[in-house]
Amino acid sequence: MTSANENRAQVANAARFGRVAVMLGGDSSEREVSLASGAAVLQALQRRGVNAAGWDPAEHTMEEFAAARFDRVWIALHGPGGEDGALQGALQLMNIAYTGSGVMASALAMDKIKSKKLFEQADIRTPDYVVIDSSDDVARAIGAFGFPLVFKPVGQGSSIGMSKVLDSKDVKQATDLALSFGDQALVERCVIGAEITVAVLQGEALPSIRIETPRVFYDYRAKYESDRTEYYCPGVDDLILEQRYRDIAIGAFRELGCSGWGRVDFMQGPDGEPQVLEVNTVPGMTSHSLVPMAAKTHGIDFDELCWRILETSIAEDIQQDYPEVAANGA
Repeated sequence: MTSANENRAQVANAARFGRVAVMLGGDSSEREVSLASGAAVLQALQRRGVNAAGWDPAEHTMEEFAAARFDRVWIALHGPGGEDGALQGALQLMNIAYTGSGVMASALAMDKIKSKKLFEQADIRTPDYVVIDSSDDVARAIGAFGFPLVFKPVGQGSSIGMSKVLDSKDVKQATDLALSFGDQALVERCVIGAEITVAVLQGEALPSIRIETPRVFYDYRAKYESDRTEYYCPGVDDLILEQRYRDIAIGAFRELGCSGWGRVDFMQGPDGEPQVLEVNTVPGMTSHSLVPMAAKTHGIDFDELCWRILETSIAEDIQQDYPEVAANGA
């Protein structure tokens, strides 16, 4: 596996974790996926003897959470409010350890515009794009890239609000949908090629996964509902190219200051080169999810994966490219 120079804080005894809250649900558009992820994680931790309980912030206040006196949090909240640094900041103020990336890294990864700019500065290839805040801006993207185009909200996950547009008749609907989630959105050049993802766990890249779906693209239904989506792990037959995906995944992860665990999504360009779409700091952990799939191929079962992600809440020597991104250790 490719390393990101991040040390694993290995834990042998469940008692060291103390009382753990699995934060799940929330009130984002990804609530249902988060509930499924959190339930699976909670069951896995309890099977391993961890003193863990579910906690839904949509049903309880943070004052109630503080009073419950948890020692650490396994964050299974997807989307805004759980994956964008807001929860991480609140937990740091309460001096409660949590899994995964810190405040700034979470915010950068969630913001597709900021993350793409950082990728460009680091010479990490990413699909060409135009930032839009109205339908008038879309004409620039059409003029620059032609069709097909991909429309995306700036700060959503699970492909929510995303559209692949093949011609001009669908432009307005895609624009309105993408901008319904915020003041700005992205219009990307559509990269035609293999869709690849690489999970990162405690500083190391797991085997890649290639995703093939009969749908227009790997959207919400393909991710969480369809049994027709096919997965291949490792996703690349060429060992040199497989290593390149893993190296770039680690590079993109570190460029944003991410730590602990996550997933880097790619499209393979027409020239065969990987192009980074985004970094996910709280990927799904459902029966259809990709990180558990990659971990299993590498010999890490689901319960062990959940345990190792919980270990990231106590890591003491995480190396960050951004010193101001606090290591979320206890």
